[in-house]
This record gives sequence, structure tokens and C-alpha cells, in this order.
Amino acid sequence: MPGFDYKFLEKPKRRFQCPLCSKAMREPVQVSTCGHRFCDTCLQEFLSEGVFKCPEDQLPLDYAKIYPDPELEQQILALPIRCIHSEEGCRWTGQMKQLQSHFSTCAFNVIPCPNRCSVKLTRRDLPEHLQHDCPKRKVKCEFCGSEFTGEAFENHQGICPQESVYCENKCGARMMRRLLSQHTMTECPKRTQPCKYCGKEFVYDTIQNHQYHCPRFPVQCPNQCGTPNIAREDLANHVKESCGSALVLCPFKEAGCKHRCPKMAVGRHLEESTKSHLTMMCNLVGRQRQEIMELRREMEELSVSHDGVLIWKLTDYSRKLQEAKLRNNHEFFSPPFYTHRYGYKLQVSAFLNGNGSGEGSHLSIYIRVLPGEYDNLLEWPFSYKVTFSILDQSDPSLSKPQHITETFNPDPNWKNFQKPCSSRNSLDESTLGFGYPKFISHEEIKKRNYIRDNSIFLKASIEIPQKIMA
Repeated sequence: MPGFDYKFLEKPKRRFQCPLCSKAMREPVQVSTCGHRFCDTCLQEFLSEGVFKCPEDQLPLDYAKIYPDPELEQQILALPIRCIHSEEGCRWTGQMKQLQSHFSTCAFNVIPCPNRCSVKLTRRDLPEHLQHDCPKRKVKCEFCGSEFTGEAFENHQGICPQESVYCENKCGARMMRRLLSQHTMTECPKRTQPCKYCGKEFVYDTIQNHQYHCPRFPVQCPNQCGTPNIAREDLANHVKESCGSALVLCPFKEAGCKHRCPKMAVGRHLEESTKSHLTMMCNLVGRQRQEIMELRREMEELSVSHDGVLIWKLTDYSRKLQEAKLRNNHEFFSPPFYTHRYGYKLQVSAFLNGNGSGEGSHLSIYIRVLPGEYDNLLEWPFSYKVTFSILDQSDPSLSKPQHITETFNPDPNWKNFQKPCSSRNSLDESTLGFGYPKFISHEEIKKRNYIRDNSIFLKASIEIPQKIMA
């Protein structure tokens, strides 16, 4: 009898129970000397420990006196039992000897897969396993009709050449998988295809529209020069640089030549028009010179002061003084400045080695009136107070600067302050201006910090009434 516990409908009588295991005896044997009965297996295990006595009465045992008890065994096998899988749901009952026969049909009995896949499962789960899970089950492909084991079928799924699939490019077409490659490469309207001109990839049904804009698409020269296969993006450069049939302007167009001809004929035109081109260039140079002079004048006007104050820095003083000593009456001129916006244009000049009565011993300073843009709008003669200063460059935090200052009011009868002529360019009395030949002596200028970092600062300021500035 198999080695598992039976589930009896009623507890077996004591005479059917093995004294050693307390269970219904399996293959019972009887000791003839004392009449006690045991499971054959239980008694063999007991005797294997070296104790040759009856487990019940401790009398000596003789192997020759132990016999099978078939009658008792038949009585035990006739006892009513439940299926050992009753707790799992089996409702079978019958005699013990019928259990093995019941196992061959019991839905809850665990059996090996008949396909020898190594899985063990209950009989009721076997159909599902054989149909869907067994890796060694036989499966027929619904598309190609070939038979596979379950394991091989899983590998076959997704690659069956006869299976109907949709195009991967989502064009909507459906076909057998074996035809998909050809469709994707040559038939699908959504396949990607490189432009044969620029090499960029496009969806097939848009590539024709791309060719209307493709930068490398070959086009014809609009001048019909005969150059073949010009890339669209190179056409403009071809027409401008290479096309012999393109109409171009004469290289002297900026000078005024209006001639227009094919590029290949330009050389002949230049040879035939050398004299006229030279005349045009001379006229252009004249116009440009005039424009440069006008621009320079306008730049000078923009750079001059318009607030009636000039602070003039003369750098490299020692060198300029030596230069003035070597050159008689050498005069340095300041940048021009205006008394106010739309006012009088003035300029200061200095003789570093003196002029007139101050020559050789003093710095002389003068102011003069220059022809200005707004002279016709101003009152003449010039009559506003003028102040000259040489600035003390001492540090104000250490000592109070002591500027040297001289002031005068112009005499309206003096020629220096009359309305200037635009052609004033000679060193007469009016050109020299009015000022102080002995403004500061060479000895005095060395005191304090009138000279600092080899530079001096001369200041001229004009006192203009507020109502005139307004």
C-alpha cells in the first residue's frame, strides 16, 4: 500500500491498527509465537535497531516465526475511506483497495505532464496546460499551417511569413509579412527616401514637393549661357560671378558710366572708353574732395565747445617752449569754440616764448574772432567780457589753487572785434587778435603747479548775458 495517510469514514478498530505507528496496518505480518500483528515496514524498522523482541510483550522473536497475514490485509483493504484529496474538493468515497483505481480518474490527483515537460499538476489543470502552457505541446500556426512545439511556436509568433500585418510606416496597407519588406522599400507612400540631389531623407509622398525647393536641384541659367546642371543654391553666384551672358554694369558705374553689356564684352568696352572713364574719375575725385572738406568742417563744428568756455591743454610744454625760442613769433592755436549756441566763433592763441613786449620773458595770450556759421544773425562788433586764466594744478585737498586771471571788455571801436571777413588769413592786427603780451613771466610760471606733468592749462571764458543765451 502507498505511503500516505488514509482518510477513513470511521476510525479503524484497534485490531486494524499497528501498535508501532498507530495507523491502519499496511501489509500486516503476524508473530506466530505471541500472535501480535504489525505493519511489515514498522516491524522491520524496529528490528533493524538490534532489538529482537516483540514490541508488545518483549518476548524473544524469531524471523522464521513472522508470517504475512493476508486475511487481515483484506479486511483492512475493505475499510471505507475518502479520497486523500477530499480537502481539495474531491467527493469520492470507497474501499481502501479501490483508491489506486480512483487515482487514475481523480481530478485532484497530481500527475506528470504526458508530454514530459517536467511539470507536475492536478488532472483537472492538465487540459489548460496542454492547450496553452506546455512548452512541448503541439501547436499549429493558424497562418502558415505548420506544427510546432509550444516553445518553438512562441519563437515563431511575430515572424510567421504568412501572418497578415499592417505596414510599419502607418500607411494603412495590410499584407502578409513576407511581402512587407518589398512594400516598405518600393511601394509604401510613407516610406523614407533620400533626395538624389541633396541627400536628405523625406517621406516619399512629399519628396516631389521638396524638389521645388531643393538647394541642389539642377536648374538652367536664366541667361541661357549653356552651363549644365547648376545647383539652385549656386545659381545666384553663377549669374554674378561666372555667367558670360549675364548683363553687368560698367566697373566705372560709381563714376557715372551707365553702360550695360554682357560680362564677356566688358573688356572691349573698357578699352574703347578709357578717355571718358578717366574724365569721369577726375570729376568723381573732385566731388569727393569737396564732400570730404564739407564733412571735415561739419565735424569741427560738432567738436567745438558751445558754452563760452575753453579749457586748452598744452602738452609737452618744455619741447614746445624750446621750439618757440628757436622760431621767432611761433604761435600755437587752440581749438575754436562758440560763445553760446548759434553764437560767436572764437579762437585763443599763445606765444610760449612771448610776443611783442613780452618776447623772450613771458607767455603771451590772445583771442580773436573767427568767421562763424551764424555771423549774419549776430550783433557787431563783439562786445562781451573776456577772461584769461592759467590754471594752478595743485591738489585742492592740500592747498587752494591760485589761478592767474586777466579780464578785459572789448572796445567796440577796435578792428579786432568787428565782423570778420571769410577771407581773413593774413597775420595782420585783426588776425593776431587782442590779449596780453605779458600774461605770465617765465619765472612766475615755474612757481606752484602751473606746469605739471609737462603740461599747462589755459582757460578762456566769455561772459554772455542770460537773455542772449536764451
